[in-house]
Amino acid sequence: MVRLTRIYTRGGDQGETSLTGGARVKKSSLRIEAIGTVDEANAIIGIARLRTVGSHAMAGPDTMLARIQNDLFDLGADLSTPAGDEGALRIAAKQVERLEHEIDSLNASLQPLDSFVLPGGTELAAALHLARTVVRRAERAAAALAEQEAVSAEALKYLNRLSDHLFVLARMANDQGRSDVLWRPGANH
Repeated sequence: MVRLTRIYTRGGDQGETSLTGGARVKKSSLRIEAIGTVDEANAIIGIARLRTVGSHAMAGPDTMLARIQNDLFDLGADLSTPAGDEGALRIAAKQVERLEHEIDSLNASLQPLDSFVLPGGTELAAALHLARTVVRRAERAAAALAEQEAVSAEALKYLNRLSDHLFVLARMANDQGRSDVLWRPGANH
């Protein structure tokens, strides 16, 4: 378990930070960009979860989001640990599979789509769409990092599935998709 006794260390005052294992890297590195964007997505999911409080219909999705928030800390640890570190905390295939099963289960109850969905609808759906776009940015950052350094394949898969999961949850939050805001191509010409 992690124990934090000091919140500030002054170790980052010169624009560097430590990875798991102690290696120092620039805060502007692709690795730190990916980790920071995962952290940002986690914070937005925390905001989204505020919209599930008191809603019996959203109790299941809130439980899913709570698990996802914990997974995102696992993902941050994975990204913070360079390849080759035996015994490092890594995203596991079963975490990706869980997302896939949840996506399939949730999607089965949704109205079929015949257009793209605009971010919006309920406050919860809008927050989930925002989280989805930040997860996509984290995925792009992790993919860019993977072009230069080894990145866990499961970490990349997790980010890809998570954005789909958040999309499906946003549709659920819009009355099972019945209140989705649909794109109307060329509507404003």
